[in-house]
Amino acid sequence: MTLLLALVLLPIVGSVVVALLRGNAGAAKWTALGFSLAELVIAVAAWFAYDPAGPRMQLTSSIPWIPSFDINFSLGVDGIALVMVLVIAVLMPLVLGYSWGEKLPEGRTHGGFFSLLLLEQALTVAVFAATDVFLFYVLFEIMLIPMYFLIGGYGGENRSYAAVKFFLYSFLGGLIMLASAIGAYSYSAQVTGEGTFDWAKLVPILSDAPLNVQIWLFLGFFAAFAIKAPLIPFHTWLPDAAQQAPIGVAVIVVGVLDKVGTFGFLRYSLPLTPQASQQLAPLVLVLAVIGVLYGSLQAFGQTDLKRFIAYVSIAHFGFIALGIFAFTSQAHVGAVSYMINHSIATGMLILVIGMIIVRGGSTRIADYGGMAKVTPLLAGTLLIAGLSTLSLPGTNSFVSEFLVLVGSFPTRPVYTTLATIGMVLAAVYVLWLYQRTMQGPVRGDALLGTATGPGAVTDPNREGAHRLRLPDLGAREIAVLAPLVVLIIGLGVYPKPVLDVINPSVAATMSEVGVTDPVTSQGGN
Repeated sequence: MTLLLALVLLPIVGSVVVALLRGNAGAAKWTALGFSLAELVIAVAAWFAYDPAGPRMQLTSSIPWIPSFDINFSLGVDGIALVMVLVIAVLMPLVLGYSWGEKLPEGRTHGGFFSLLLLEQALTVAVFAATDVFLFYVLFEIMLIPMYFLIGGYGGENRSYAAVKFFLYSFLGGLIMLASAIGAYSYSAQVTGEGTFDWAKLVPILSDAPLNVQIWLFLGFFAAFAIKAPLIPFHTWLPDAAQQAPIGVAVIVVGVLDKVGTFGFLRYSLPLTPQASQQLAPLVLVLAVIGVLYGSLQAFGQTDLKRFIAYVSIAHFGFIALGIFAFTSQAHVGAVSYMINHSIATGMLILVIGMIIVRGGSTRIADYGGMAKVTPLLAGTLLIAGLSTLSLPGTNSFVSEFLVLVGSFPTRPVYTTLATIGMVLAAVYVLWLYQRTMQGPVRGDALLGTATGPGAVTDPNREGAHRLRLPDLGAREIAVLAPLVVLIIGLGVYPKPVLDVINPSVAATMSEVGVTDPVTSQGGN
């Protein structure tokens, strides 16, 4: 058994075991955490087993599934897929740790909740690792099922609406992608006499296909990936899903699940339909820039903390799409590292906002103010997550955004210039959120009380000088956030280990697309 196959099977086993323990909340929690930590250990082992100078796909395994159609349960990772698998492995124990004390809807158990999270982890790892196009499609659709139940069964007041909308959007996109997958199979059968869904076999066959064939195939894949990413105007499911999902589930949706879309562009759209990708790049770039500006402006107008995060992410996905369709090595490396760093920064931002909501009892931004006076650690972690979100130099996201913009400008100067406006807007909306929630006078009935004793703080700016006492970060919360703080600062100061893994895979993708860097581009390092 390869490490990659173990990474898929272990969470499935964990999901079954935790489901059987759902009547014992304590045992279910510890068992789920144990399986997630074991998954992290295997993911780290896979990281060290991967050789950036080796073959394109490594840690491979293939089990025959439907031989008559050359469909196999084939897994393998390049540097791009590997880093996403490691991100999932890092985030899941933190999500479980945060959700330890999650207040669930009546009749729901932590055993069921954690079981679905582990199952979602297994399916997401398999999606990133699939090297058979038909297998990728099947996993792309199946991964919607546990997420549907996580949102619809454990979310907020309008969870059913959000879950159905999430499912229908992604399911429809998957069906359109299936049409392209079947088209790719049929074309390979026409050319070679024997159809295949094997990604490695399809790349050379489809790269020589006529432009009109590639365009139709590209559009089918694009529909699925643009919805999943999401790009404007396919984005409307995300704010509802982020608002209604439990905090831990929101981390997976916004921090991991959405990356399947941008990963799909890199793994399937560009190598399988290289001519069409270049021909239709201006269309995608228009949507990307609109997403950057629209998401940023919408973030200003949000009154709900969780919807705020959703629109911030929509803006960031615009940057990722810009880097992918600029077709330079620097921009591609920036886009891939942006996928990783967005997961880390946004994952931490969501978790911190969840901790704020637990203390204030409200998701409305207007119900908060002056929290830094009594929760300085919480305020500090929000500031760190916010600074990473706005790509401050010294944080992990700065490296990604810098590479995207520097790499995109030589080939797409107009789109890049417009996207830089989003950098300015990001600084404004992040600092605006921090100012509203953490600075100024304490405000909001959810926060003001009559507590007395050590830690109680008088707000001198409010008539009546109410006494306020809120708990700062506890040990479990610090344990959840500390690894993310280390990653934000560590990857901001020294991103080389990650970039070294990404670079060869980006170079291979560029070669498959058949484009070379402009003279002014110096590569991804």
